[in-house]
Amino acid sequence: MTDRERFCNVMEFKQVDRVPNYELGLWGQTIKRWQEEGLPQDSLYFSWFEGEPYFNIDRRAFAPINTGMIPGFEYKVIEEDERTITVRHENGIVTKALKEGTVRGTRMSMDQYISFPVIDRKSFQEIKKRYDPNSPVRYPLWWDEMVKMWKTRTYPLCLLTNASFGLYSQLRRWVGTENISYMFYDDPELVEEMIDFNTNFLLTLVEKALNQIDFDYFNFFEDFAGKGGPLISPQIFEKFFMPYYKKIIERFKKAGIRYFWLDSDGNCEVLIPQMIECGITCLWPLEQASEMDPVRLRKKFGKNISFAGGIDKRVLAMGKKEIEKELYSKIPFMIESGGYIPTIDHTIPPDIPLENFIYYLELKMKLLCG
Repeated sequence: MTDRERFCNVMEFKQVDRVPNYELGLWGQTIKRWQEEGLPQDSLYFSWFEGEPYFNIDRRAFAPINTGMIPGFEYKVIEEDERTITVRHENGIVTKALKEGTVRGTRMSMDQYISFPVIDRKSFQEIKKRYDPNSPVRYPLWWDEMVKMWKTRTYPLCLLTNASFGLYSQLRRWVGTENISYMFYDDPELVEEMIDFNTNFLLTLVEKALNQIDFDYFNFFEDFAGKGGPLISPQIFEKFFMPYYKKIIERFKKAGIRYFWLDSDGNCEVLIPQMIECGITCLWPLEQASEMDPVRLRKKFGKNISFAGGIDKRVLAMGKKEIEKELYSKIPFMIESGGYIPTIDHTIPPDIPLENFIYYLELKMKLLCG
């Protein structure tokens, strides 16, 4: 089978010769550690989402259409000392970050978020000017050549790159998590105006692509949950987001897209029934610290939704016996039930030795092949 056939069959709960081998990626600190432990310096030059030959990660492709601000804000250092740096980023967000321990752009701790570009309707009107879907630079110069290549592809193709678009995540980028939580109640009309604008921006932006190539799937990047549950209630999901998920998915289905992934860390289990109603077909990465156990979720939701992820990254820092227990307790049952692609439940942190990761991959591949 080709990579594309495997992907589509798994998403359809059909038989495959083996399940796809995907992973999410690495912290910069992890790369540094693994190179010190013997990883060749010339490896890891590929995106793990598109395939990594050294670790035999299977190939996928993503349409690189620019969904960001054009033009972005000017990057500006506001304050800096020996320990910290406060900057305004191209997306208009101001953050304060610890400089110590940064490797390949990856920090060992989250930045402190100071301010966001949207605080009211007036500031939103200004932000809207940076989202012209008809800007010619949103499609890469080599787009026509990519379309020709994709027409004969043997691997799955996703509309947009990973983490490019979400309904809730865009509100968070514009307004901030805490601020948008209040705004749902204090100014619901503005929230709906922002979601409506974001939806129409997306649909106008990708119309050209939909008319030129058949895509296999689309991914909503949301991250709208924490360890204790979602950041929005089922009532808010239904009122503000459900109509727009349905609008987007309906248009994409007409264009031939069959699979709709939703990416959220944390425990968003209470929202899964509404996701299914909207047309979401796959949820990932099933963070284990948040008790998103794939076996339990499969037994609860059956074949109404597929899953990806769900392998506890914390276990890989322990030992081979713990890795074996983790994989054997999940992968055989999930592969037998179908609709599942096992990966570590997020990017791989630096407490995992290279030896453990290689053992995990070797054992996982045996299980992927049945």
